[in-house]
Formats: sequence, structure tokens, C-alpha cells
Amino acid sequence: MTEVLDMRGVIVPKSDQINADDLISGPLTITIREVHIRGGQEQPVSIYFDGSEKAFRPCKSMSRVLVAAWGPDAKAYVGRSLTVYRDPEVKWAGMAVGGIRISHMSHIDGKMTMALTATKGQRKPHVVMPLVADVKQHPTNQRQTAEQWAAEHIAAVQDAPDVASLDALIAKAAKPMGKLSADKPDLAEQVAAAYDARRGQLVQEGKPATEQGEGFAEDGEWQE
Repeated sequence: MTEVLDMRGVIVPKSDQINADDLISGPLTITIREVHIRGGQEQPVSIYFDGSEKAFRPCKSMSRVLVAAWGPDAKAYVGRSLTVYRDPEVKWAGMAVGGIRISHMSHIDGKMTMALTATKGQRKPHVVMPLVADVKQHPTNQRQTAEQWAAEHIAAVQDAPDVASLDALIAKAAKPMGKLSADKPDLAEQVAAAYDARRGQLVQEGKPATEQGEGFAEDGEWQE
């Protein structure tokens, strides 16, 4: 009897980790409870977070972001928070399949910009903003705090699909930004930095590959 080699088991998404498609509905802010590192695996880092048994397994590029922001000692990550989102432009084998990216992190002093491998022979800037607050649902009969408004507004800015949408968001927020600048200028600066960061990302994404500078891709890893 001929043995059947069933491929269906290898195409099912891993249920023990969050995948890019899990974030189609929007970004996710997580608080880290433990980190496991197992060498010799395709995804050696497993980050477990409050409220879920699934792990966030960062790709090599996002692992570099973690080290650049928080240092190499993963034990120090416990109790810290970050926001992840789905980037539909992440490619594998030349196809845009989507991937998980980090947009915000706690325990950083300001905006961080890093040049990460985008495609073979090309790098692009990746921006990480300070995590202003852990955004939670607030009762409608309670007044929204400045920190809550800023966190939600920054998340919306980070999701702006194009420059026109970003400009519309900025215009709509002109009045609350004026009040924020008067009452909490440091917080207003963080929002303004988010504007600049997202605009830079969108402009860069719109450039032809020949205008985006030289870079490199490492053999044997995802082209991110």
C-alpha cells in the first residue's frame, strides 16, 4: 500500500502563537509576563503576555528592535509593554504575505528609527514610538484623559493608510492638539513625533525601490 504524505498539517497556522492575520482587526498592546529562548529553531524567541496562552514570536528584524530598545537581557522585558500590528507589505519569497511589526514600546525615552531589511538588497526605516498609555475601554460617562486621547490618536495615526488620510486625521485633531499643547506640551510633542514618523513611513513606501538606498538581506531568513 502506498504511503500518503498528507500536507494539510503543515499549512495550518500555529495555534500557540499570534499570527499576522490575528491582527487584521487592529493593533494589540501586550504586557510581557515571560520570555523563552530556544536556540536552533526557526522562531527561537517566544514572548508570553498577560491575558493569553499564545506567544508572540518576533522575527529576526523585530528581535533586533527589542534588543535596540531594551537591551539583550530578555529577563528585563518582563512587566514591560509593547504594541504589535499587522504590516501587509511584509514579503516572503517575493510575495506580500503580511507580518507582525512593533509600533510602540514602553521604557523608551523617545522615537526610535532603525534601518531594517525590507527586500533583497534594500533596507527601509522602521519607527517605534513610546507607548504613552495602556489603552483600555473607558466608560462613556467618564471624561477621557489627555493620555487616553493621545494614545488612541497615535494608534490611529500609525494605521493611516496614506498621506491624505494622515492629513485628514491631523486636521480633525487640530482643536484637541491645541489644548494638549497648552496643558501637556510633552505629550503633544509625542503626538507630533508620531505625525512625522508616519508621514516619513508613507513617503518612503511611495518611493521607487531605486530611490530607497542600498541595503542587504541575510541568506536563509525572511525578506523583511
